[in-house]
Amino acid sequence: MMRILILNWKDSAHPLAGGAEVYTERVAADLAQRGHAVTLFVAAVEGRAGREAVDGYDVVRQGGRFGVYRQARRFWKTEGDGRFDVVLDVCNTRPFLSPRYVHSVPVVALIFQVAREVWKYEMPSPVALAGRYVFEPHWLRSYRNVPVLTISESSAASLADYGIHDSAVLSIGADPSDRPVVDKATSPTVVFLGRLSSNKRPDEAIAAFGVLRAVRPDARLWVMGDGPMRAVLEADPPPGVEILGHVPWDERQRRLAESNVLVATSVREGWGLNVSEAAAVGTPSIGYAVDGLRDSVVSSGGHLVDPVPAAAGRALLDFFDGRLTLTPRVSTVEWSVVGGEVEQALTGAIQSFRPT
Repeated sequence: MMRILILNWKDSAHPLAGGAEVYTERVAADLAQRGHAVTLFVAAVEGRAGREAVDGYDVVRQGGRFGVYRQARRFWKTEGDGRFDVVLDVCNTRPFLSPRYVHSVPVVALIFQVAREVWKYEMPSPVALAGRYVFEPHWLRSYRNVPVLTISESSAASLADYGIHDSAVLSIGADPSDRPVVDKATSPTVVFLGRLSSNKRPDEAIAAFGVLRAVRPDARLWVMGDGPMRAVLEADPPPGVEILGHVPWDERQRRLAESNVLVATSVREGWGLNVSEAAAVGTPSIGYAVDGLRDSVVSSGGHLVDPVPAAAGRALLDFFDGRLTLTPRVSTVEWSVVGGEVEQALTGAIQSFRPT
């Protein structure tokens, strides 16, 4: 049995939780089911306990958006050192930098993606420039001498640019779910599924849809997701566009299965779980040819285009006119497979570790 501490800046109870939290928590649950003692350290969430048991593992919530990193160091000093056998450091833009203060046990990093271009979309210009060219390279240097896991070949290549070589690429897990028994929409129906934030570029998905709508006036676009851009998008949606926000799971799956095609317009992804989820219910994807989506769209039987709305719009026209044929295919595995891969990495790190 291993005693595992996982550091991640948020959990699924956090209002900003996303795909990284789904991945991390499914792995935590599987490791716990395998008999390991797992603790997940994350930021505090209003209305949620500072400590509680979830799916067989313990959750510790301390600190805010930025204070969580300082609290993690303090937690290790006061409660962690001597109580864990290995640390799984999940890096999400700003990392915990645990290799700087965890010396008695091995650290394994799980880095879904580097931020790189995302800085430009999410931060004011001076901060974005500093983040991309100063902070991120400086932070990632701390992980050059520890085992690193990631989730796509694109992310592995990006990490190599920062001096992190030989990162191991994990499989993409998915919860088993029955495909909704619904017919495909008879009118051209496009879906966007993701956080409504600048780096996901939902506005460009809408612009791409506009190219289709100009030729096919019966076309419609369902935008599912929530985020800081929602109010702007809801204020004046173009004809045929429905901003649905967050929808219940059953409705989400039904609309995803009923749609003819998903459009993915992110700046970059670690993978692009929305693409895999669409393929699992029989819906192919048209996505920008950017890191992460290059992996998920191709693996799922979709089509890549230049990262501009006009190119995505032309691909939508080709798809609905029959010039582009797409056959979705499942590219995910059961979470137990992913848990086994992580377990093997953690075990290997313990076996090869030499205290400093």
